[in-house]
Amino acid sequence: MAKDRYISVNNKVSGFSFANLGLFTGFADGIYNAVYSLVILDIFRSSAIVGVYVALYSAFCLIVGLFANEIFRRFSKVRVFYFVMLMLAACYVMMSFSILPRTFIILDYTSGIAATLVGMLIPLFMSDFSRNIGMARLNARYHLWLNIGALFAPMVAVAIADYFGTNRSAFFASAIIYLAGWGVFKYFAIVQEDKKIKPVNPRRTFRALWKNTLAFFKAPGMTRAYLVNFGYYSLRALRVLYVPIMVIEAGFTKDTLGWVLTLGIVPYLLLSETMGKLAKNYGNKLWLTLGFLSFAGLAAIATVATGYPLLAIFVLWQISGALMESVHDLLFFDGVKKSQQTKFYGVFRTSVNLPSVIVPALAAGVISVFGATAAVWGISAAVGVLATIVLLAEKR
Repeated sequence: MAKDRYISVNNKVSGFSFANLGLFTGFADGIYNAVYSLVILDIFRSSAIVGVYVALYSAFCLIVGLFANEIFRRFSKVRVFYFVMLMLAACYVMMSFSILPRTFIILDYTSGIAATLVGMLIPLFMSDFSRNIGMARLNARYHLWLNIGALFAPMVAVAIADYFGTNRSAFFASAIIYLAGWGVFKYFAIVQEDKKIKPVNPRRTFRALWKNTLAFFKAPGMTRAYLVNFGYYSLRALRVLYVPIMVIEAGFTKDTLGWVLTLGIVPYLLLSETMGKLAKNYGNKLWLTLGFLSFAGLAAIATVATGYPLLAIFVLWQISGALMESVHDLLFFDGVKKSQQTKFYGVFRTSVNLPSVIVPALAAGVISVFGATAAVWGISAAVGVLATIVLLAEKR
């Protein structure tokens, strides 16, 4: 189990136990994401500025991800997970109240630390307890629960926002769900060996970080794994950020937005378990290629579509996302030794945050040049094509 020693654990716990936590993170994040860009839009009053803000926020989360290996070297993963789940719940409770914009931003960045670490720790726990199950099956189960949790999240978010008259009130529900997930994790009764805390030498820490990053990209197949994951999360970042804004800008109601986001979860629910089996039988490359290319085609059409056809595209391209969801990170888990996963995962996970730094900033520039939010889907089309080229190129 990597380099971490587990002293005791509930005998019913397996990799599936951690995959099942996706129900809580999917539900909580689904509620949060349904209103997040609208809350930021309320603060800055410009869809272009929303992109800039999210880019800066994601740059911060990227730095957190880079330093995650140093955190895991000094503290056990179990102790860190307990802490960050509670941190998320506390921040979301406070963010749900009507507070000053600068206070909201401080809490947003604080919760970003916790959200980044939660997103890293669950797959690492799954890998630690995968035994003979395999990460393909665990990934499929994890994403199935993520999507079940996310299915009703947009409708819940919209209902709460309408009832209380403010979008940010929905964050309170996310806090309660994360607290419930913390309770389930506590039931696992995992005790992990504590690590001896050593004084931090900043110069040595930065040097270790740089050497670890270089080692990651020198490892066979890791550059391609990184770029493919970068492409997947670039598409996701644009979709999560700009679909809510475009639905509202097109004159539709929040209820319509809720239905669009909810219907978009259905392909993920239908394909999650199936994709785990198909990936095992036919490999990852086929499904990633189909996903990227179909997304690119639909995104190109979305740049000129309006009205209900546009809403249909917002739902249909979720099929493309569902083809990739269970397999987009398997190039990493299948290509690196388990003993190196914790060491390299922090670097690899920056491919989750880096797209949210680059892509929204690029989107802000595109919106400013073309004067229309719909122009951002041209970026999605380009990313889909480029990711396919990288995927089919020689392994590096």
